[in-house]
Amino acid sequence: MKQKPFFSVIYQDENIVVLNKASGINVGADRYDPSIERLDKLAQKELNIPRLFTVHRIDKDTSGLVVYAKNENTHKELSLAFENRQINKRYIAAVHGRPSWQETVCDLKLVPNGNKQHHTIVDRFRGKPSVTMFKLLGSAGHFSIIEARPETGRTHQIRVHLSALGHPVICDELYGKSKPVMLSYIKKGWRGDLKEEKPILSRLGLHAESIFISFYKPVESSEPGLKLNAPLSKDMAALIIQMEKAAKAEAGSFLGMQ
Repeated sequence: MKQKPFFSVIYQDENIVVLNKASGINVGADRYDPSIERLDKLAQKELNIPRLFTVHRIDKDTSGLVVYAKNENTHKELSLAFENRQINKRYIAAVHGRPSWQETVCDLKLVPNGNKQHHTIVDRFRGKPSVTMFKLLGSAGHFSIIEARPETGRTHQIRVHLSALGHPVICDELYGKSKPVMLSYIKKGWRGDLKEEKPILSRLGLHAESIFISFYKPVESSEPGLKLNAPLSKDMAALIIQMEKAAKAEAGSFLGMQ
């Protein structure tokens, strides 16, 4: 069976390359396992780039946009911009349950507990300030699609905040339930064979959908500002399509991904 590609190129110039990462591969080095497969090394080889500098990270099992710098100066500039919250990011999350809110802000303080899974916990005394804005896009069955806009960049921030709100991300072994989503869980009156049914989504339901770097000037543009979007992976897109259909049957609605 042919292996699916780990990435596609969304944007590239002399200073940066932006990839749409598949779920299941690390963005960079893992301090607990130096031998683990890494997207930066893989991209360097396939794109014939001497070295890529990791600017920011998304979780191994999260799909979506990852920005790498091609030189040290750009790396320093972008890393500082991420630290100073000068870069806007938007995620799409598939979660358990139906929130009672349309929009909410979670500001629970977070701190890593230092284990090999990079587990992060809520700690109002030792935790660092952490802020995520959430917006409900739609619900169907026992699941919902949520937009997440993190203002800070703590490890697993979106996942921990959603879990704390009572709506863990689908297939999140650390902070929720690892059980995959089946069509029979969403579609009323489903009449298929339960023994033969295959999951719609069996990996972490989180996708880094867009990023906006306000100060960055693309090579072919006279104006600063770089906004990029990463298409949803097939499994996430399929889940959302089925949820939209189910919501319509329930006389519900989706606000849309845009």
